[in-house]
Amino acid sequence: MHEKGFINMFKGTAPQIVAVMGGTIGAISDGMHYGWSAPFMPILEKEDSHIQISPSDVTWLESIYLIGGLAGLPVTIYSVDRLGRKASILLAAVISLIAWILIAVANDVIYLYVARFMVGLSGDVAFVAAPMYIAEIADKKIRGFLAGVIYVMMLVGILVVYAVAPFAPFYACSVIGSVFVIIQLISFPFMPDSPYYLLQKNKNDKAKRHLLRLRTNDNVDKEMEEITTAVNRQRSERGRPQDLILSKSNRKALIIMTVLNASQHFSSISVMLMNLHSILKEAESEYISFEVAGILFSTFMLIAATIADFTVDKFGRKGLLISSSLLSGLSLLVLAIYFTMKNSNYDVKGISWIPIAAVMVYAAVFKFGLGIIPIVMTAELFPAKVKAMGMTLADFSYLFFGLISVEMYQRLIHAYYLDIPFYIFASSTLLTAIFSWWYIPETKGKTLEEIQYILKGEPIPQEGVVSIENGVNGVKEDKEQIKLEEIINSQNSVSTKE
Repeated sequence: MHEKGFINMFKGTAPQIVAVMGGTIGAISDGMHYGWSAPFMPILEKEDSHIQISPSDVTWLESIYLIGGLAGLPVTIYSVDRLGRKASILLAAVISLIAWILIAVANDVIYLYVARFMVGLSGDVAFVAAPMYIAEIADKKIRGFLAGVIYVMMLVGILVVYAVAPFAPFYACSVIGSVFVIIQLISFPFMPDSPYYLLQKNKNDKAKRHLLRLRTNDNVDKEMEEITTAVNRQRSERGRPQDLILSKSNRKALIIMTVLNASQHFSSISVMLMNLHSILKEAESEYISFEVAGILFSTFMLIAATIADFTVDKFGRKGLLISSSLLSGLSLLVLAIYFTMKNSNYDVKGISWIPIAAVMVYAAVFKFGLGIIPIVMTAELFPAKVKAMGMTLADFSYLFFGLISVEMYQRLIHAYYLDIPFYIFASSTLLTAIFSWWYIPETKGKTLEEIQYILKGEPIPQEGVVSIENGVNGVKEDKEQIKLEEIINSQNSVSTKE
């Protein structure tokens, strides 16, 4: 992007950037919670730990985080609709703060169980409400960039907990995480609310006032009219649950998102983030300590995610997904072979750099494709009528497969060794590359309307009046109505975690 074009893209968007920073700074805390178990489990397993835990506690402290996320689904659905996007973000921040306090004062594992369940729930609320808020306040020219900020913030949190936990007192991460949450609780109430949500609640005058605060010009009448029309149209086009199955395009979108969400976890991402330190400790590399390797891992992932946020629209989704899956699968296969050799009493001292290299390659190549494309495609594949239901099911499948992958990993390493789960993860990720090549359409450069035709397997109509199938009904739409469909879809774009 040319320097002038880059400057023009951000011109007049300062109020939106400030609001997004206020709404997402708590995601640093959420990232710290997500990666918390990786550095803390080895600490808690030491004989001199102030909290004694058993091997089953290690498994449950990871699983209960994802169980909390599943329990948070109905809370999230109720909260974002009834309380609003802004209030939901603040609610999640309060829950997260209470959890950090529980972790800091914990003298028994039960405190950790309660805290981990709470942050799983609050993380689910935050990672639905914040992307909705961002999509509804952002100017279209920077909406994609701002939507990626929350995921970069989360990875910053993972880096912080990896960098601090092994070298500081047990309560240090609780203090740092609490600071980020308190900053959000102090600053975010003063930020503008979503004009889109206010219009949904028939608060028209308030919606206009908040839109004026988000824009640097005083002429927002045209945008208000567009949002009002989009809100009114959405009210008249409520989809039915069965439309997700009966409609060919919706059914294909649901299959794609279910497989991709499963693939993310069965490429070992949750297992890696929650167990990285114990995995690297078991590798016994003589070249670098597992604590420092954890910091490098999260740094690679953060850099890759930041680059991907700027470049995802420049490369095809399908190509990135296939190449990322292949390279992630190969790096996991190398890791599995190393652990097989180690378990077979092969002298691995001379090649103990291999597991470090494998996880670093994984960190970079996963986040550049498989770690971000499913998030992008979730917002592209579901039409407005069933987007809320499709997003909810996608979020459920993400959490469900995350729980299954973590449970499977813990059971297999106790029954066998680390190599078996990583062979499974490598095979799954390589199969994802085949599925992506065979079944997933390329959506780069396509309008949301064209994507619906591709999913149905129908030719894209030429300029003029086109026919769209929303659910199971055919509806005639002209160009202006198609534009409104784009507005509705972008304003309701909700991403899942990772």
